Amino acid sequence: MGYTNAYSAYQKTNVKTASQGHLVVLLYEAAVKNLRSALSLFDTENKIKAPDIEKFSGFIQKTQAIITELEVSLDMDKGGDISKNLMSLYMYFNSELMDASINHNREKITFVMNMLNELLSAWRTASQSTPVQTAVPVQNALNIQG
Repeated sequence: MGYTNAYSAYQKTNVKTASQGHLVVLLYEAAVKNLRSALSLFDTENKIKAPDIEKFSGFIQKTQAIITELEVSLDMDKGGDISKNLMSLYMYFNSELMDASINHNREKITFVMNMLNELLSAWRTASQSTPVQTAVPVQNALNIQG
């Protein structure tokens, strides 16, 4: 088994055995990673070269898919105001990323990435302080085949 296959197997196991909180952390980490990759495609003049536009769009679309997965996983009945506020944030993030994707707006991507990093930090803390419950795998958002 090559390195790529071993890493893929590790990822699948990590997702399938993750607690709900840890799974949310994994989603946030993947979203931030994709936005970082999208930002890396901007040149010194804040432009994206023609050959990189498809890659750029792919990174943004993956992030939007992750954010959408986070949206649909919210428990609006039990989550109260926190769920409502997160839903509003997620919808705003996807709207900003749509605009950033169309207009190649580095600032909007950076803003969303920074906000996701703040939420990631909060989820890391929360997931370490709550009891472990195995979550339903969210394989589509992480682009992992089960």
